[in-house]
Amino acid sequence: MATCIDTCRTGNTQDDDCRFYCTKNFFRPGYSLNRKIHNQTEEEDVWIKMLEEAKSDVEQEPILSDYYYASITSHRSLASALAHILSVKLSNSNLQSNTLFELFISVLEESPEIIESTKRDLVAVKERDPACISYVHCFLGLKGFLACQAHRIAHQLWKQNRKIVALLIQNRVSEAFAVDVHPGAKIGKGILLDHATGVVIGETAVVGDNVSILHGVTLGGTGKQSGDRHPKIGDGVLIGAGTCILGNITIGEGAKIGSGSVVVKDVPPRTTAVGNPARLIGGKENTRKLDKVPPGLSMDQTSYIAEWSDYVI
Repeated sequence: MATCIDTCRTGNTQDDDCRFYCTKNFFRPGYSLNRKIHNQTEEEDVWIKMLEEAKSDVEQEPILSDYYYASITSHRSLASALAHILSVKLSNSNLQSNTLFELFISVLEESPEIIESTKRDLVAVKERDPACISYVHCFLGLKGFLACQAHRIAHQLWKQNRKIVALLIQNRVSEAFAVDVHPGAKIGKGILLDHATGVVIGETAVVGDNVSILHGVTLGGTGKQSGDRHPKIGDGVLIGAGTCILGNITIGEGAKIGSGSVVVKDVPPRTTAVGNPARLIGGKENTRKLDKVPPGLSMDQTSYIAEWSDYVI
């Protein structure tokens, strides 16, 4: 693999300080990272756990050593590794990875809150997606996670009125990952975009914390309004595959939207809406409230079926 994959982006070669840092510390026989993670939370030590996972993976599959070195173990921080993987994924023949790396790392270094959100997202995916086998798997291979992190950078650029480059990132994410999130959209922490193909989120949409969204979901406008025209999704919401939520409406905290639903009206907190057009389970007068564990965390997509009188098979 070409040495340009990572020179720590400072002009040094792989044989300089980055390799020294990794080989003399992380890969030193008997070296343990446990002493570094004392009293740290799951989010705080996720980068150290990624390094541990990378070491284990390379021991099992030595053929991956160069790839893992370039993508993870040569980097001194999660921010650097994230800037690298996104720059590689989103580059093309006319938009070089080095150019993107410099852009991404500058935003991440100026906005450390993005990396805190990234850590929360990594933990969210690992906990909620049974197909995710490790943090490294999520970081390198799950496009929903990568698309979300690219959006965080684009959103920061949008807020800085660097709209042209923010929209360029949106375009490349759409082409590379089949996820189309406008850089103006506001997205919280602890987000799971499961599978993610076909997810569309409009400019004035707001997504709260600990929300889980499956593939084929649209948070769109009605086509009749300008200005604030997209949905507002509360904390802990679960949105099933193929759902369309349209207009400046509110999906209350801890609500669940069944797969394939079309929602055009507000959904109260801790309720379930399903169907086309969507209806509340139990109806407006006797709406069934969900348990205290938000569905965005539990990922329970089917418990409402027994309550849905029209369900047949």
